[in-house]
Amino acid sequence: MRTEPGHDLRHHGDAEVRDDGAELVDLAVNVRADTPPPWLREHIAASLSGLAAYPDGRAARAAVAARHGLPVERVLLTAGAAEAFVLLARALEVRRPLVVHPQFTEPEAALRDAGHSVDRVLLREADGFRLDPAGVAEDADLVVIGNPTNPTSVLHPAASIARLARPGRTLVVDEAFMDAVPGEREALAGRTDVPGLVVLRSLTKTWGLAGLRIGYVLAAPETIAELERAQPLWPVSTPALAAAEACVATGALAETARAAHRIAAARSHLIAGLREFTGHGLRVVGPAAGPFVLVRLPHAATVRRRLRALGYAVRRGDTFPGLDEEWLRLAVRDRETTDGFLSALGRALGRG
Repeated sequence: MRTEPGHDLRHHGDAEVRDDGAELVDLAVNVRADTPPPWLREHIAASLSGLAAYPDGRAARAAVAARHGLPVERVLLTAGAAEAFVLLARALEVRRPLVVHPQFTEPEAALRDAGHSVDRVLLREADGFRLDPAGVAEDADLVVIGNPTNPTSVLHPAASIARLARPGRTLVVDEAFMDAVPGEREALAGRTDVPGLVVLRSLTKTWGLAGLRIGYVLAAPETIAELERAQPLWPVSTPALAAAEACVATGALAETARAAHRIAAARSHLIAGLREFTGHGLRVVGPAAGPFVLVRLPHAATVRRRLRALGYAVRRGDTFPGLDEEWLRLAVRDRETTDGFLSALGRALGRG
C-alpha cells in the first residue's frame, strides 16, 4: 500500500540516550558494548599520520571483496550504510519502491527525500513478523528488507528473500547485523546468482564505529558504477578505510565470530529474564537472531519513562511503521548489565 510517513522516520536510538543529558545505561543503541577494541583503536590512530594525503580506498575495497569472494567491481565503500540508502534513492531509476516493515526507517526516509512515493508491506505480529514473498507487489521495482531485521530481530530464510528477485527489480537486503548471527546463516552477501541483488553491510555495529561511518555495498558491477557516480569525491575518510581493511582481516573475522556466539548467549539470558514478566503482559518476539529483542508491553511508553528515571534507556517502538506505543526494542548487553536492567524493569512495572 502507498502511504504517507505517519511515523518519525528520522528518530533513532541515539536520541534516547542524548535527550536531557541524563547519565543512562544504554539499551537503546544497537552498537556492541565495549567497542572498538584496543587493537582497532590503535590501528585507526596509526592511520592519522596519512591525513595530509587524499583517501585511497583501493586496498580497503580489495580487502572487502576478498572477504566475500567477489571481484572489486562488485564492491562500493560508503560512509556507513546510511549513505548507501541515500545513493540508492538518488542514483537508481525507480518508479515504485517498496519497503518491508517494521524495519530500519532510514531507507524509506531516503527514498522520500529523493522525491519518491513509497509503498509498504507491513509484516504482522500474528505471523511472527516473518516475510511472505507473495505479499510483495509484483510491480515493485525496488524492494528493501532487513535481515536480520531491525527492530524485530527476525532472521528471514535466504531462500524466501531470494524469491523476491525479479527481472527489472532491485532487491536491497540490509545485512547490517548479519555478522552478529553465528555462522552468518541466511546471508546473501557474496551471492551473484540472485538477479538485481544489492546487499548492504555495516562495520559500525559490531566494531563500535558509528562515529567513524564505514559500510559497503555488494552488487552487480553496473549497479556499483551507478552508485559510485552519485558519490562525492573521497566519500570515505582515511581512518575509516583503515578500519574497513582491518575489520575484514582473518583475525578480525574470527573475533567477530566469537562475539556472535557471546551475543547469542547474552540474548538468551535477556529473553529468559524478560519471560519472568509475562504476568505483566510482556511478550517477546521470537526467535530473535540479532543483537536486540523486540517486546510488546501494555503501557510501554510509561514503562520507558520510568526506566529512564531509574537510569536505563530503551528504544521506543512507535517510530517504526507497523508498530505502536506498546513496543520497545532492547539491545543485548552483558549479563551484569542485563541483570541490572531486569531489576529496574521489575521496579518500573511495580514489582517489589
